Amino acid sequence: MKNIDGLEITENISSKRILDIKIKDEIINELTDLFKRFDLTAIEYKPFTRFTVAKYLDDLTNNELSKYLNDILRDRKTGCFIIGPEKLTSDTDDIFLVKLSTAITHLIGLPNHDSMSGKFYARFHVKHEDKSDSYLRKAYTNLDLHTDGTYVKEATDWLMMTKIEEKNVKGGESVMLHLDDWEFCNELFSDPTGRENFIWGSPKSKNVDYKVEHPIFTENSDGLPLISYIDQFPEPQNMIQGLFLQKLSDALEGSKNKLILKLSIGSAIVANNHFWLHGRRPFKLNKHLSRELLRIRGIFITN
Repeated sequence: MKNIDGLEITENISSKRILDIKIKDEIINELTDLFKRFDLTAIEYKPFTRFTVAKYLDDLTNNELSKYLNDILRDRKTGCFIIGPEKLTSDTDDIFLVKLSTAITHLIGLPNHDSMSGKFYARFHVKHEDKSDSYLRKAYTNLDLHTDGTYVKEATDWLMMTKIEEKNVKGGESVMLHLDDWEFCNELFSDPTGRENFIWGSPKSKNVDYKVEHPIFTENSDGLPLISYIDQFPEPQNMIQGLFLQKLSDALEGSKNKLILKLSIGSAIVANNHFWLHGRRPFKLNKHLSRELLRIRGIFITN
């Protein structure tokens, strides 16, 4: 296991593919002071400032964290980590968590513009009542396994989801599945329908006024499967495509190798978007339920 000063790194109890990274108090305390140089407006309006806060974090780990995070995400055997403060204090508020999430992602790559929020990140609540057009905010509906960025022109190499806060929550656990652990992968990957171009649209809340075409399955340089799929947005053009999507959906949700993860407040899960799928279990009914999440997704770059 890698040893980096200021970090506690362990294998996740649910899977050796996922690394748990706890940022120790001494680093969080120093970051709290360093981050005070920039308010949230500066982070949002000045893209170069985002790299500055990322460098603060990397410097405090002797510039080892950036390489380690990239190694994890690009490695097919892992491709996922959970990261967050060792413990929360009164100083680790929502603004601090936005800045910390910004720092982490800018050690990995360059975030995409999030059309839903108009920023490089999006914050959203899941509550008891919802009138949106997205499964993401439907508290009592299963959020099926999927990848992000299926309906946009930009590549989406990775994604981060940070739990900002939650109250009166039972259920709602994160669900993850690595393609190499999916028992139906070879069968679906070998079906030529999955290599056809599908049309992908999106609901109004996404603020994307175009559609894209791409296959569900491609492969990497080693011939291993990559996937780009979400159940809500494909627009099948014939019976063959429609039935293939149903078979795919059933095979994903029916997998016995899904990982069920309960994330603590302040922690973020970061995953390679090409071979990890993610979802969420339904919440238990509660009129006072509230969870706030932060999402950042983007491309790999070399820093």
